[in-house]
Amino acid sequence: MKLTAKQITATALLLAICIISQYFKNMSVYITGPIVNTTIILATLACGPISGIILSIIAPITAFFFTGSPIMAAIPLMFPVIMIGNCILVFSIHLLKNKFGKKAGIPVALLTGSILKSVFLGLTVILVLLPLFGDAIATKLPKPEMLPVVLATAKVTFSVTQLITALLGSLLAMIIWAPVKKVISQDEAVL
Repeated sequence: MKLTAKQITATALLLAICIISQYFKNMSVYITGPIVNTTIILATLACGPISGIILSIIAPITAFFFTGSPIMAAIPLMFPVIMIGNCILVFSIHLLKNKFGKKAGIPVALLTGSILKSVFLGLTVILVLLPLFGDAIATKLPKPEMLPVVLATAKVTFSVTQLITALLGSLLAMIIWAPVKKVISQDEAVL
């Protein structure tokens, strides 16, 4: 699938919004997370899965540069896991948006994608990455005795928090998508 100039421009704009939102990550993940998820969702809906995948891959990398997460620094495998979680959201939207009718299709796709993303991240991080590599996080902490708290926080962050931010991002995307879809439809009708 080849991207048009409009799709590349839209993807770049959404990436810029995604990156700008990451400046606020230290303020609250409940601000940044929904915005990042919204940009991934809108890229998928407006431009297709390639655009969604591009944002899915770039977002965790740029987030790390802005926040310097000790978990990500200690466990580099977190990057591909987060990327795959984001791509699960993209593919769920792409594959399911037209399966349940015009009114229910996108909400069902967004709900399913949000749940699948958070389940994948939760299971992978909690059952695989933290048990195997969790002790490495202590080397990146200012005080190694903080490790139990950091691990407990990571378990919540990569499961429940991911679900909440994906659902909030889905809600924002649905609100934004309604007028955007009309503009895209009118633009295509003119061509």
